[in-house]
Amino acid sequence: MTPKTSAHTYSIHASYQQRPLQLSVLHPPPRLSLREGTSTEFLNCVTLAFDTPSARAVVFGVNIGGHLFVEGLLFVVILFLLSRKSYKPPKRPLTKKEIDELCDEWVPEPLIPAITEEMKYQPPVLQSAAGPHTIINGKEVVNFASANYLGFVGHEKLLESCTKSVEKYGVGSCGPRAFYGTIDVHLDCEARIAKFLGTSDSVLYSYGLSTMFSIIPAFSKKGDIIVADEGVHWGIQNGLQLSRSTIVYYKHNDMESLRSILEKVTHKNERAKKLRRYIVAEAVYQNSGQIAPLDEIVRLKEKYRFRLILDESNSFGVLGSCGRGLTEHCSVPIEKVDIVAAAMGNALAAEGGFCTGSARVVDHQRLSSSGYLFSASLPPYLASAAIAAVDVLEDNLDLITKLKKNVATLHNGLSDVRGLEIMSDQQSPIVFLRLRNSTGSVKGDLQILENIADRVLKEDSIFCVTSKRSTIDKCNLASGIRLFVSAAHTEPDLVKAYESFKRVTPLVLEGQ
Repeated sequence: MTPKTSAHTYSIHASYQQRPLQLSVLHPPPRLSLREGTSTEFLNCVTLAFDTPSARAVVFGVNIGGHLFVEGLLFVVILFLLSRKSYKPPKRPLTKKEIDELCDEWVPEPLIPAITEEMKYQPPVLQSAAGPHTIINGKEVVNFASANYLGFVGHEKLLESCTKSVEKYGVGSCGPRAFYGTIDVHLDCEARIAKFLGTSDSVLYSYGLSTMFSIIPAFSKKGDIIVADEGVHWGIQNGLQLSRSTIVYYKHNDMESLRSILEKVTHKNERAKKLRRYIVAEAVYQNSGQIAPLDEIVRLKEKYRFRLILDESNSFGVLGSCGRGLTEHCSVPIEKVDIVAAAMGNALAAEGGFCTGSARVVDHQRLSSSGYLFSASLPPYLASAAIAAVDVLEDNLDLITKLKKNVATLHNGLSDVRGLEIMSDQQSPIVFLRLRNSTGSVKGDLQILENIADRVLKEDSIFCVTSKRSTIDKCNLASGIRLFVSAAHTEPDLVKAYESFKRVTPLVLEGQ
């Protein structure tokens, strides 16, 4: 069968509508021979006709290029295949024997990691209130493990205030602040703290550690920028993570590193100028005992237009002539710090925390802070204790003077301990000791420090703790021994402490 050269038109009938589909060829196709029963050559002929540049198809009176027709046909076939249900082999129920075999082979994942020898360590247990002296295993020891900076633990006026509050309100507040949890003593405490610090208002939180990781997500959201010190404690780290903001860490207490990062974040970055931007720092760093240079931080935050969130947990009631914290210590107006927060379990010997600042800052937290909205409010007797503590502090400013004197005495006494060096500032209430020569391993350093702390406790009744961190703590600063100094410590307590370290530390280092 040989196609005629003079025939330029082929008719293809659509079976579903019995209407002719016209395929027009303007130029005669090459002479081809087709044997009967051979469909391949016919398809090749059609394909060749479609591939011809001048090929056209007429479908329902519309001219369509040949390649478009083929592509459309393929598209219909693909849609048909995708619409079909996937093949699923028939299921049969497992036999009892197969079920037993699978159960025997199954090994459940452990709920907790394997217990190591390090985890079996039993820390000392307090058997009395955590005052300047406490009882451990029936033995009285000098306590440097509690942040009782002003010696208010067990103070007569605080106990009297708590007793009256329990008699009037009971021990609980029965719900969150916005739902039957607000009592007049909460409002009194907020007003008292705001008046003491010279701010417009303040807001209370029921748990000191949750204060910072409730405040940060309330103000900073996904996409915002936070520049934080790499030495901040775990509570701040958790708040940074919960905010889902873009986090950039600067070197610990290094203002040149902070300036460089602020410059890099804002330089020629139009998007950054439209975002909320924060600097997060601690007044006195829990993981090093160093004091933040607030005046320089404020200068940089104003230059690059950032807001500042400052944690004063270890400086409130301690730094400054009246105990108003780092702002007073550095002679910086508190209005220049956008958000000030602190835990009340340290200097005030109560519990919970507070955040203070402008009225807009405080009001925003009452509607947006998870720790304020969803946690049961602070027990009324603790709010009463905080008010009493502020009153006692204002009436006895000599407590701050006594604390500074004790810090200087212990700092000077520990400055020449062989094998240890002081990392903290001279005015910091946290005296932080670290190894002068590191072993090169965080675990190795920590083991030596724990041995020193254990021996000074057992041999000289000096109770102190190491800066042991959890596995989720991302702070990379060196481990050390923390000694929290109190105004209630006597000079013999301080002399006994640094003499013990001078004797024990060389013995431990030589035995390693």
